[in-house]
Amino acid sequence: MSGTDRYVSPLSERYASKEMQYIFSPDMKFRTWRKLWIALAETEKELGLSVTDEQIEELKANAENINYDVAKEREKVCRHDVMSHVYAYGVQCPKAKGIIHLGATSCYVGDNTDIIVMNEALKLVKKKLVNVIAELAKFADTYKDQPTLAFTHFQPAQPTTVGKRATLWMQEFLMDLEDLEYVQSTLKLLGSKGTTGTQASFLELFDGDQETIDKIDPMIAEKMGFKNCYPVSGQTYSRKVDTRVLNILAGIAASATKFSNDIRLLQHLKEVEEPFEKGQIGSSAMAYKRNPMRSERIASLSRYVITDALNPAITSSVQWFERTLDDSANKRLSIPEGFLAIDGILDLCMNVVDGLVVYPKVILKHMMAELPFMATENIMMDAVKAGGDRQELHERIRELSMIAGKHVKEEGRDNDLLDLIAADEMFHLTKEELEKTMDPSKYTGRASVQVDAFLKNVVNPVLEANKEALGMTAEINV
Repeated sequence: MSGTDRYVSPLSERYASKEMQYIFSPDMKFRTWRKLWIALAETEKELGLSVTDEQIEELKANAENINYDVAKEREKVCRHDVMSHVYAYGVQCPKAKGIIHLGATSCYVGDNTDIIVMNEALKLVKKKLVNVIAELAKFADTYKDQPTLAFTHFQPAQPTTVGKRATLWMQEFLMDLEDLEYVQSTLKLLGSKGTTGTQASFLELFDGDQETIDKIDPMIAEKMGFKNCYPVSGQTYSRKVDTRVLNILAGIAASATKFSNDIRLLQHLKEVEEPFEKGQIGSSAMAYKRNPMRSERIASLSRYVITDALNPAITSSVQWFERTLDDSANKRLSIPEGFLAIDGILDLCMNVVDGLVVYPKVILKHMMAELPFMATENIMMDAVKAGGDRQELHERIRELSMIAGKHVKEEGRDNDLLDLIAADEMFHLTKEELEKTMDPSKYTGRASVQVDAFLKNVVNPVLEANKEALGMTAEINV
């Protein structure tokens, strides 16, 4: 078959990296199942059951080469994915066949693997998130002194700097990183607790030896690289865990959307643009267009992740007693696709930040069109120094501002407020004196100081703590 006659997820074809795709691949899944079976067999041997070194070595020798064809054929007969792989592993390991999965239920491999896979996926997400923050830090430092018109309600407001604005994006990604690190630090394995979480099967295997049974979960956790297992469970780990994990992804998606929307608005203003390839086409009809397609893609994928977070929340809320199976099909979709999508989002964010183009002359032009309004308080103070009455000046400057605003909005003229003030005898200020107040840097407050302090005290310690993760580049499909 050609492969063009069936649906293929764009998450794997267009957006997600090979690294993230591997984490959710069958190879990763079933190799982890086999590692868990080995860990269980080793634990049972160490605790006194009749499992031999020869059996364990046989299991280890076949841990990587999954005989998918055998498992697939067996599943047609038994209609059970775990038992089909137990059978397939046993075909490769005839000496160990009888002790594979001993005392365990399906969730021993299924749920423990889900935790392991999510943990590995969070590691990759964290690595990419740190790199996005690092690129934003470079951008903020470069443009910390570049005055720009700030907006509240998307209306011109007191100036800020381009770098200071970037710290707002960074701060939200740093919140996401904090949340990620916390939730990841709380991840635990299910362990091996049996069909309803009571470990009844192990009570039988170990002749009621409670002290020995207490050692099973900690030993398995250590072998699989975890500190702990959840102390209690039903047949499965609580699906609340999935909710917490996907809420992290939704938080990153929200931060990415805020960032991408600001870039889209700035590109409309022609002040800042995302990278644009030499041969890139913006529109099939309008050849002149430079669309912010990367930022739009970030927003589009992020919307998917934000809504995807509802899946585990709803699933968690409707699990009956010790377990139901209405989680399985949903988890197969919502967890991997949430991670694949956020992986693509972070690659796009990294690509956009790394290639942002700033146009200082356009920024200055927009600033100067509005600055006379913002300079009115300083102008009023200068006029008071020249002998004017503050209350009378305030009323007069308000009237002149309304006139200048009318000229701009109704007549399409340039902002002539300075001319109006210079011509008004109440102010005793010349046009030259007024123009001296038009230095944009006078109106950005402590923006550059805030950037320096934020980078030094907040961002740099985070980057130092994660320096091994730095240096990634983003390969994306444009």
